[in-house]
Amino acid sequence: MDAIEAIVLGIIQGLTEFLPVSSSGHLELAKTILGDNSVPEESLLFTVVLHFATALSTLVIFRKEVLQIFKGLFQFQWNEETQFSVKIVLSMIPAVFVGLFFEDEIATLFDGQILLVGAMLLVTAVLLLLADKAKDTTKKVSMLNSIIIGISQAIAILPGVSRSGATISTSVLLGIDRTRAAKFSFLMVVPLIVGKVLKDIAGGDISFQSSEIVPLSIGFIAAFASGLLACKWMIALVKRSKLSYFSIYCAIVGLIAIIYSFS
Repeated sequence: MDAIEAIVLGIIQGLTEFLPVSSSGHLELAKTILGDNSVPEESLLFTVVLHFATALSTLVIFRKEVLQIFKGLFQFQWNEETQFSVKIVLSMIPAVFVGLFFEDEIATLFDGQILLVGAMLLVTAVLLLLADKAKDTTKKVSMLNSIIIGISQAIAILPGVSRSGATISTSVLLGIDRTRAAKFSFLMVVPLIVGKVLKDIAGGDISFQSSEIVPLSIGFIAAFASGLLACKWMIALVKRSKLSYFSIYCAIVGLIAIIYSFS
């Protein structure tokens, strides 16, 4: 992988991790178009690095909220920050379950399955359209809602289903305030990304060669920078009920992917 490809994939990851258009789906499409011939271990390493970069950008954007959560935990008080952290943990359970018990089955889906990516992008388009039509409320995330949103996050493991799109849409359809929905969606994935990175490193699933330092570094910087911009942009768009534009985009890309898969 050269520097240009690393930049392209990094920007794609940074933008699509937050914008509701499926980062995994776009990465699979980009790898197919660019002719990525990396062996699975090398491809996994690059994907992990890009995801870690976007997780870091999330922490930077929501650094005040994250500090408040840790402050509440260390004070051992059942306050709003502590309750929020519990909701984050509850939201992780479905994805952790799927990741632990269906890891091999999931891995087969990330092997140039362009038809699946296209179909799931159409599903994402429908979810975003429904969410954009939902009424605005000031409802907060409840314990039960956090589990339901977590289930949507687990489903979004499928390439082509936008994680942020699925979780934000689910939250909005449950009647949760749009700004709170976006914030919860972005924060709930950070522990999962960090956990996945640690698991892959500890399990020896990642191979590394010194020649990969440059493309990995470039990809990381591109994903981190574009992630910062996309996160701020997405919060503003969700608040203004502009998800229908992404619905149209996902529908178009999904149809193109389906047609491309039969070519």
